[in-house]
Amino acid sequence: MPFELSVDLTTLAILALVAFIAGFIDAIAGGGGLLTTPALLTAGLPPHLVLGTNKLSSTFGSATASFTFYRRKLFHPRQWTHAIVGTLVGALTGAIVAHYLPAEWLNKMLPVIVFACGLYLLFGGTPKAPLDSDAPIKKKWQSSQGFSLGFYDGVAGPGTGAFWTVSSLLLYPSTWSRPAAWPAA
Repeated sequence: MPFELSVDLTTLAILALVAFIAGFIDAIAGGGGLLTTPALLTAGLPPHLVLGTNKLSSTFGSATASFTFYRRKLFHPRQWTHAIVGTLVGALTGAIVAHYLPAEWLNKMLPVIVFACGLYLLFGGTPKAPLDSDAPIKKKWQSSQGFSLGFYDGVAGPGTGAFWTVSSLLLYPSTWSRPAAWPAA
């Protein structure tokens, strides 16, 4: 169903500022979608377009972060094959489900999801798993971690990067997974 999008310059400037701040937050810890999703919904965009726009911007941030980790030899794709495949399958499945969800339902649920994720990330705290720089990568958890986070990212998305950080801190307690251990970009 085609629609006409008419956004004034002030709204566009505010959305650009929110996108910049969200990108900065995404680069540090993930969770920038918790800003962009409500901003785009408030600007009057249809929810499916909001999801797609948020996904497009977060894809660039994720790709840049992944490349930076790879270039600095902090990420070895072969060790994460199960997570990558699980994420691809989960995200595709989630995007297909989101495609069939009614816009009215998404308009009601996306703010609830953003609010709940925001509360969790604000008050949930950082996992206190013991650090072990020689901890093996637990491949048995990678597929389910990747699929569940990919599915959530495909259906809704806000906060997925932060959830990746939290779940990785719990599942893989090595020093590379701690933000304080990451080298400056």
